[in-house]
Amino acid sequence: MHKLHARQPIGKLLIAAGALLLIAGLLWYFFTDKLRWIGHLPGDIRIERENFSFYFPVTTLVLLNLIIFILVRVCNWISNS
Repeated sequence: MHKLHARQPIGKLLIAAGALLLIAGLLWYFFTDKLRWIGHLPGDIRIERENFSFYFPVTTLVLLNLIIFILVRVCNWISNS
């Protein structure tokens, strides 16, 4: 019974990750036309030359990091209360 108890946090983590991926996939599938701003925010670096292109979405990554941080904090707050 002890081994089963040790696997529960990993199982919960996998379920939460799967749920988040499902939600992200559904949002991307149904709202692609409304989410075109992702990757095209001010501060995203884009360099295009004749035989070279470089793209680094700095602002988009910061925004996604902030959203993920808030979601993790809320999940931790809910699970600890």
